[in-house]
Amino acid sequence: MNTRHAGYFNPRGQPCSVLCGPPGEAIITVKLSLSLSLSALEEKTQEYWNQKAKRDLDSALKMEPINHQAKNLILFLGDGMGVSTVTAMRILKGELLNISGEAATLTTDTFPYLALSKTYNVDRRIPDSAGTGTAYHCGVKANAKTVGVSGAAEPSKCSTTFGNEVTSVLHRAKEQGKSVGIVTTTRVQHASPAASYAHSVNRDWYSDADLSKDAIDGGCKDIALQLIENTDIDVILGGGRIYMTPQGTPDPEYPSSTSSKGMRKDNKNLISMWQEKHKVSKYVWNKVELDAVDLRTTDYLMGLFEPKDMKYELNRNKTLDPSIAEMTEKAIEILKKNPKGFFLFVEDNGRIDHGHHDTKAKQALTEGVMFDQAIQRTLQMINETETLTVVTADHSHVFTFGGNTYRGTSIFDLTPKLAMDGLPYTGILYGNGPGFSIVNGTRENITTDYMQQAAVQLDSETHGGEDVAIFAKGPMAHLFHGVKEQNYVAHAMAYAGCIKPYTECPHRDNSVAITQANTGLVAVLLSLSYLVGR
Repeated sequence: MNTRHAGYFNPRGQPCSVLCGPPGEAIITVKLSLSLSLSALEEKTQEYWNQKAKRDLDSALKMEPINHQAKNLILFLGDGMGVSTVTAMRILKGELLNISGEAATLTTDTFPYLALSKTYNVDRRIPDSAGTGTAYHCGVKANAKTVGVSGAAEPSKCSTTFGNEVTSVLHRAKEQGKSVGIVTTTRVQHASPAASYAHSVNRDWYSDADLSKDAIDGGCKDIALQLIENTDIDVILGGGRIYMTPQGTPDPEYPSSTSSKGMRKDNKNLISMWQEKHKVSKYVWNKVELDAVDLRTTDYLMGLFEPKDMKYELNRNKTLDPSIAEMTEKAIEILKKNPKGFFLFVEDNGRIDHGHHDTKAKQALTEGVMFDQAIQRTLQMINETETLTVVTADHSHVFTFGGNTYRGTSIFDLTPKLAMDGLPYTGILYGNGPGFSIVNGTRENITTDYMQQAAVQLDSETHGGEDVAIFAKGPMAHLFHGVKEQNYVAHAMAYAGCIKPYTECPHRDNSVAITQANTGLVAVLLSLSYLVGR
């Protein structure tokens, strides 16, 4: 993985796809130097910092909670997006905009309420995406490797599934008449989205071909089958075609690829079954078809854009594969047709999480910047006074950056000083992972081409155990404050939307009163307009 070039730009200001070399380096140095020199002059004055703090203080003093029922609920999940990743995402976003990265602003930076989430699983200090998914979706902490079941269910032991199922806020929102959807950059059967609709003691039981003999004999169902049977989901967008079609079915995008063929042994075509179940529906497998979806005639939408996980943003085919922002936009356009509101789960799983696992920081952080775009686009499409938007992570990674690096340098650069062994080291570091390298008994003397270094050699970097952030905006967003257990996310969102078990929430009347007041205000304005017109 060549990450040396990641912070450099070509003459048009776009990230280089190959090492730019001296000309590219000179261009970005000039651009950043000009930008930084202007801000640096201001930053050296007391007035700059005093005025900046005063503006923030004024905003804080004016902040008032929106204390009424949320019509719509949106949960954004950055898989593996720990606090250090959020900070690095902000810096990269600034670099891509040719401004000071540290002073840049992520969309979530504007959210008025913030909390920390304790991410441990019932059986593990360092969690996985299945147990955490169950916590923030269903409101109950669980064991690692299990989705949609309580901690009483034992990993991979089919018989412990039954009687230990727990239901998600998404499922309960649908039962109360709302439209619901899932958007992910990984396979739609992956742990994070699966926890919103499936009950499985093994997160890897994607299709019936993955089920153990014990699971088959015990009557456990694969996650793909549960996707179309358990919860009536209005919008499903992501990857995962391979788990939905009979064994040997050619993939529409890669028809000659043996590894991309359908793998179901039960000979079921779950895509066809889903279409038969929903008459006013549309199935698409590429961006062209997604863009062509007629919102007027589509109430149900399924889009599966890759055999398994979707591609990294840096590798995405922009003709065939939609971005996370494009998928999110289409989902909201369909879901918001429901006058009773909607629940939407949007996850950039992968590709933040998977990039970190490979110690490829450029992949992970670029995914994070795209995730930020999806959040920003969402806020442009919704009414904040009726939509609670929550952004969080399931867990962190052993990802950090330091080394006395200077402002204006790339987040991906080497540090300015050598280590005690006389060799350079990467500003971004991982506690473990494939970035570990020893050459002739010492650390590798990295110069131009490198992946971020790791302290301990593993084939895949591990998750981190520290708390992650929860950002909230909209009705009842003030419920997110302090340090909470991760399962609190589900309860707070259910309470905000007056969803079971919180159907008797006292702020429901506030919502009705505000709606009536708004209706009355419109009537008054129309009357005034009529009188003025006369």
